[in-house]
Amino acid sequence: MTLDARKQAFFSDNKPACSLKGHWVSFCLVDELGVGAPYGGLPYTVHDSAGQQYKGRLSGEGVAKLQDIYCGPVVLIFDDLYSGAEQPYRRLMLRSVYELPITELQVRAEQTRFAVSDGRRADGNPARQNANRFYQVEVRDLVRHVAHLPAIAPRTHQPQRHALKMMADLGFGPSQSTLAGVVLFPNNHTVLEVRPLRAFRPMLSTDDSFCALNLYQLALMATLSYCNFGQEPPQKPQDEVRFPFDPSVGHFFAEKLSGYHDAWRVDAEQHQRFYPLYEEVPYSRRFEILPFDPVLYPQNRPELEEKQEHPASLHFFDDEALGTDTQAFISHHEEVILIAVRGTASAADGLRDANAHQVAFVDGAGKAHEGFYQAYRAMRDFVLRYLGRFHTDQRIIICGHSLGGAIALLLAEGLRRTPDADYNILLYTYGAPRAADAEFTAGASTLVHHRIVNHNDPVPSVPAPWMNTTAKLWVPGAVTLFSAPAPGGLLFAAGLVRFGGNPYQHHGEQQHFMPIMLPDGTRSSVLWKPGCESIQEAGCNRALQLHGDMPDRDNLLKQLFQANQHFMTASYIPAAWATLRRWQQTQESDGPLVTPREFELLDHALEGMRQQLRNKRRELARLRPANDRGYEHNEALNAEIDRLHTSRERLATLRWRRLDARDVYGSHAHSAHLQPSLKRWFSHRENREPAQVASIPPATQTEWGRAQTLDIDSIV
Repeated sequence: MTLDARKQAFFSDNKPACSLKGHWVSFCLVDELGVGAPYGGLPYTVHDSAGQQYKGRLSGEGVAKLQDIYCGPVVLIFDDLYSGAEQPYRRLMLRSVYELPITELQVRAEQTRFAVSDGRRADGNPARQNANRFYQVEVRDLVRHVAHLPAIAPRTHQPQRHALKMMADLGFGPSQSTLAGVVLFPNNHTVLEVRPLRAFRPMLSTDDSFCALNLYQLALMATLSYCNFGQEPPQKPQDEVRFPFDPSVGHFFAEKLSGYHDAWRVDAEQHQRFYPLYEEVPYSRRFEILPFDPVLYPQNRPELEEKQEHPASLHFFDDEALGTDTQAFISHHEEVILIAVRGTASAADGLRDANAHQVAFVDGAGKAHEGFYQAYRAMRDFVLRYLGRFHTDQRIIICGHSLGGAIALLLAEGLRRTPDADYNILLYTYGAPRAADAEFTAGASTLVHHRIVNHNDPVPSVPAPWMNTTAKLWVPGAVTLFSAPAPGGLLFAAGLVRFGGNPYQHHGEQQHFMPIMLPDGTRSSVLWKPGCESIQEAGCNRALQLHGDMPDRDNLLKQLFQANQHFMTASYIPAAWATLRRWQQTQESDGPLVTPREFELLDHALEGMRQQLRNKRRELARLRPANDRGYEHNEALNAEIDRLHTSRERLATLRWRRLDARDVYGSHAHSAHLQPSLKRWFSHRENREPAQVASIPPATQTEWGRAQTLDIDSIV
């Protein structure tokens, strides 16, 4: 038997060889298209079975060959840290906490692209035909520290992981505690196809101006805030954490988007698919969920017990144990810090909603709703601690729905007034109740706040000005005259009565969804800025009609916060999607925002509301009391009649208004990634509705019977 024949058994996948010299190994790193140039010049380290190390650099085509090595398998790693000058990477590697061990290999992999647009593994890599062995690898296969890297995607051609463990058991190669690297076998040329390190991140405009993109995207993020973080184990992790639960905040960012998956579920009961618009970015530029690695980061060590840090404690605020039951999540990339605050979701939230007593807003001017203020104070330190670590002049975008919108407003103003900080804040709220008084609103006048209201949503009408007092002073009979109007009437006049303190007042620029039922039965909505309270109060009035006289306050609030038109997946998200599609079509066709038929329907509704106010004014004139103080009501009604007239004029301008790309996409209007992102978004059937005017998506079969959008009954 020849020497080669006797040594052959040692060169199998199952058994290392003895330490004899005279053999060779070669390898090549390629992308999914079979090109090695992206990895040219990359430094590598090889450990052989005799414990020898070989260092070198790949050729310009990503190839290396070692001659006269000891017999047996070798272990290949690419563990050299990035030494370039690109600032995004340098900042992540040098930040004061959770500095990332970014390698040269990671940076190279982030610059490559997938062969298949959806990120699935592709067979038929042309480099494979020149290989004795072919493996599909990821960066985490080839480096030591992997907590900051995505999970391994499914693959057909896996490297020999068992051989790596066997070499570690026998004392060859790297220590078993790391098990880093890929095993290569002697006298073989091995091709390693490296999976690109790319991720999705939701596109968010950083412009002050309102845009349809943020309207839709932040509606989805505000809805995601109702989910749990989804970390496993949720507390006191030992070695690693996972995010297996879908939907959850952790799964959405750390699993789906980090793994280049097009996520759409933001609510556990969601059946209809609403896809965010994603931009494809290098992995390091995604919305980050911080790594958990007790070896690298002492603050992750389990022995710290209650002081131990882990992703859930860093990104997710849940104050249920301390009584306020406030919930929010926070994440960031180099341009944006995103904060989303949850709305009403529990009995504790309901009690806070009902607590309309005012307290001083100590971080600014005026007074705030006590329940909302307590929730804001509960989460303030959590947010400031995160910003102190990871804020590097990014735009801070805050969003919230319902109760979350009210808390988000107080948080945004509190952050804006933080001493020695220059936080640049942009706020979007959905269906938020009034959170503070007129003095607060005036003091926060420079805060950029886009306030989104669905027409039939009653929640933005509370706390009404008559609810700024304690229960024992609250007198239902005082507002009876205006709380039980005829069908189609208004609750506006209820705001004329109050007891003590300053009246509650909304903050921000209102964007109002006005619902439309077209003659063919299609549901749609027009987003505009009406500029008067009567339209906003119609939703609360609709709820009060069901009770006649003013109901008990707690029961009223319970009813309002459970209204179908207040839910995100049933109303705000579909209406936001319809607005985005309408504005896209309008911008592409250079047409008007509303059709003549839509204008006719809405104008008729507004004129009807104006006539109702005139009738109320005449009624008050007939019932003028002997002390002749009725002029106070008349002045307010006259002012509102004038505002309704202005609203009709604003509506008329929509017939002629033309949109440009910035109205639709904000700061992304002229970016290079916009068109690829739109192409991906429109690849989903749900986003290709060929309607002349974008309408609310029809309910899926599983959602029949659930409220999907608004109707026009309450304003005609």
